[in-house]
Amino acid sequence: MSPEFAIASIVTIIGLTTPILLAGLGELITEKSGVLNLGVEGMMLMGAICGFAATAATFNPWLGVIGAAAGGALSSMLFAVLVLQLNSNQVATGLALSIFGTGLSSLIGQSFTGRIVPQFGSIFPDILAKDPIWKLLFGYSPLVYFALIMVPLTAWFLKSTRAGLILRAVGENDHSAHSIGYSVIGVRYAAIAFGGALAGIGGAYFSMVITPMWAEKMTAGRGWIALALVVFAGWRTGRLLVGAYFFGFLMWLELFAKANGFGDSLPILQEIPSQFWAAMPYVMTIVALTLISSRGNVGASAPACLGKPFLPST
Repeated sequence: MSPEFAIASIVTIIGLTTPILLAGLGELITEKSGVLNLGVEGMMLMGAICGFAATAATFNPWLGVIGAAAGGALSSMLFAVLVLQLNSNQVATGLALSIFGTGLSSLIGQSFTGRIVPQFGSIFPDILAKDPIWKLLFGYSPLVYFALIMVPLTAWFLKSTRAGLILRAVGENDHSAHSIGYSVIGVRYAAIAFGGALAGIGGAYFSMVITPMWAEKMTAGRGWIALALVVFAGWRTGRLLVGAYFFGFLMWLELFAKANGFGDSLPILQEIPSQFWAAMPYVMTIVALTLISSRGNVGASAPACLGKPFLPST
């Protein structure tokens, strides 16, 4: 394996990992507040089309990111009103949001099919961003660096800030938090909106960076991987980062197989169809969740109030 190939592979894996890392971080915050939102796929698609539409209208990808965050957050508010105000079932409502986001994004995106939008410029000098070696550190989209920065920021927020401690208290014991004067509903609204915004930005990575054009269902189920990733990580940011890159590596295998890369180095794998490698991230999601569940400690890691409606006694 040549150094150039290794560097190109790492760059590709990091790019493929970014959207599920962003969506996973957003869902982590949401679930830490005690809310289970299964609509990540729908929010990612809404972010993808809103970000694409905003960029196409303004020719400014930074405004596109704002549009993507707004699209994801607004779609999450539909879920929030139903589960927090009307006490609807969180699982059923999340699934409905995923279906709704998929359909609405396809409808809105019909007028944008085939269009191309401007991409982000490098935030580093071209001599570094395009260098065969230095691009390993400096050759990524700004959204990649944003996702990486959000990992320690999320960990710091949850462990070292008053707002983070309140969020965790609401997720662990909502009635106790309510009894000492914290707004459980308000905290959960904020957490859901933040999760939706990050999911929207993760979806926009597909339509604005990976393939800067619109296509229906372009997230290809990555929202479901992000959901499983939170459980896989035991609701911990460090493990979530490692798990995201593991799934990014599996996604890279699909691209490598389609390029017949296995035929040169490992001929025995050449007979395996590329569809097998395309299915690997989803198969490994099921395997990982099965293994974790078999250990019997998943419930101990999850927020105590996860998925439970809040019904204040007073």
